[in-house]
Amino acid sequence: MARGMKIITALLSAVFCGLFIWYYFVPNSTLLAVLISVGVTLYHFAMRLLVGFVINLIFKNKIDYNLWWFRERKFEGCIYKLLRVRRWGKHIPTYSPDTFDKSKHTWQEIAMATAQAEIVHEVIIVFSLLSMLFIIPFGEPAVFIITAVCASLFDLIFVIMQRYNRPKLVRYIERLERKNKKDCE
Repeated sequence: MARGMKIITALLSAVFCGLFIWYYFVPNSTLLAVLISVGVTLYHFAMRLLVGFVINLIFKNKIDYNLWWFRERKFEGCIYKLLRVRRWGKHIPTYSPDTFDKSKHTWQEIAMATAQAEIVHEVIIVFSLLSMLFIIPFGEPAVFIITAVCASLFDLIFVIMQRYNRPKLVRYIERLERKNKKDCE
């Protein structure tokens, strides 16, 4: 998935540059609408890559998954049942599957990676909604509002997945730790 996102971002960049040059020499409203649509799509792809890169640079998958922010709230279980997360959750793609590979990482490292992934998608949601500020210089509110809301809802799916999986993972880690402690006695 990582390679695909980078290729799409590169292609969108090339198309955007070509359209920008074309619009510069032959301005018209239809071309401007296409340019804005490609530009906002490019923004969402490039921003996702940049946010993931920066957060990984800062935290390196070493976020404490026991912090209050990452703890399951009482109401979440009801939401997960209502949304039927158990059914569709296993079909969600992963940007970097190796990060969650139990043959390459400890359960604690995987839990830390889920916390970082959650933060990445939460920051992306904020930046997706901030893209509506482009309405001010460019107009076209429908384009910016629709893409911002759709992109935010898309990333919310990934936040939900991390929050759905992590409590089970933490309980499993705690069971393993109790078992290891008991075996050592």
